[in-house]
Amino acid sequence: MPNDERLLTTYDSVLLNKIGSYVGQAIIAIQEQQPEFLLAKYRNVQWHTHANQSALTAKFTELLSQSQDWDALVQRLQLYLKALLIPDFFNSQIYGELIAKIYQLNPAKFELNGSNHPPDINITTNPPTSQQVGMAVLLLDAENLQINIDTEKFLNTICTCPIQVKIAFANWSNRGKLDVELHERGYDLIHVPVGRDNADGKMIAVGSSIHERYPNTKEVLVCSSDKVMTNLCNHLQQHGLTVYQVSQQGENLRLFNSFTGKTATYSLKVLSELPSIEQLIQLLKALIKIEQQSTGNQWVQLSKVSQLLNTKYQITISQVVSTHLPGKKARDIFIDYPSEFVVHQAPDNSELYVTLFEINQSQQINGKVEHQQNNSISGVLSSINSKADLEQALQNIVNNLTRKSPQSHVNIGTLNSKFQQQYGKSITEQIKALQINGKFLKFLQSCSSLELKQTEKGWEVAVR
Repeated sequence: MPNDERLLTTYDSVLLNKIGSYVGQAIIAIQEQQPEFLLAKYRNVQWHTHANQSALTAKFTELLSQSQDWDALVQRLQLYLKALLIPDFFNSQIYGELIAKIYQLNPAKFELNGSNHPPDINITTNPPTSQQVGMAVLLLDAENLQINIDTEKFLNTICTCPIQVKIAFANWSNRGKLDVELHERGYDLIHVPVGRDNADGKMIAVGSSIHERYPNTKEVLVCSSDKVMTNLCNHLQQHGLTVYQVSQQGENLRLFNSFTGKTATYSLKVLSELPSIEQLIQLLKALIKIEQQSTGNQWVQLSKVSQLLNTKYQITISQVVSTHLPGKKARDIFIDYPSEFVVHQAPDNSELYVTLFEINQSQQINGKVEHQQNNSISGVLSSINSKADLEQALQNIVNNLTRKSPQSHVNIGTLNSKFQQQYGKSITEQIKALQINGKFLKFLQSCSSLELKQTEKGWEVAVR
């Protein structure tokens, strides 16, 4: 086993505490110098206090202690930093200095000197750069493919290493303000003369030597829809790099992973904003309910639920979970929310089965059993079988959205989006399924409990 893959042992608590301390110091520096790197909900936390520093150090020590070797520890650290900081942080000087200091704690380095304890690192030393612990490089043919900030964030979740270098190729004189935007997002810009395939040629020339320019590159994203880039991808694979070939077809993003040999397709519209964990739960519940009604079986395979989500929304459970809950797996979303799901796994079967946690209330009235729908706190109906049900569902959503400001109005686009998140289909699709005549707006006008008004931003709705 190579030295840098040496298994961590119990004495490493000193090392882990030092790493946790370095992270805490970096968070304080970020809050003081570049608070925009912190996710919004963490910007007002008083990170400099002893209590918060101790809690942060303890948390990272606990999380990193689960690592089996040094490379896994560094990757786990990067993963959990993503839960605190925006992607741009990973291109910053603070991050580079943090990773460099942590790199110097590698047990393989001080074992060579006959020591069993990590050395004390002086902040003023100049250790190797963050590239030495593994990184990803993104190459973009900006004349052929456009990548917005949301798509870039998504690509960061695909890689196992953080994207440290981003290079874009184009003739910037005729690309409007694209060069300014990409520069602000941390791209190195390479200008090429006007002419067909000039950007392709330059990108291939630079890309072919990536492993020499950046020796610690582990992964490369080749972003271009030109087939000529296949040769570049093959060249990089021959040098042991994992290559993601990213291209666009209409409204879809295609991603070929050279390591797995599989191609996945994602909707650019969906990638513009991955759902939150709460939204994901509602989508999964709706899909499970549809599958239960279709098959008549209350238990649904986890793999089937994942397939349904990917087919309908072009996203995977893992993408959402890894983005919002670093370190968690797809199955954890069902295990960690027992108030929403029930899981079952037979001893002789590795397949996980899930069903919904529901309490159906029944009351005896005049000798007949009347089943009451089990509405959740958020007002989500278990099913919509009539025009009245649909009106009630929309009223519940508007009430939830305006809870802090009763009688205020909600844009009908927002209403439609929330409905789709909760019920797994658009309002228009639901109207068609119920065979109701007219379009969405006409249906809203027919609802006695809802009030419509037209504004400069479009139609808005409120509860009467």
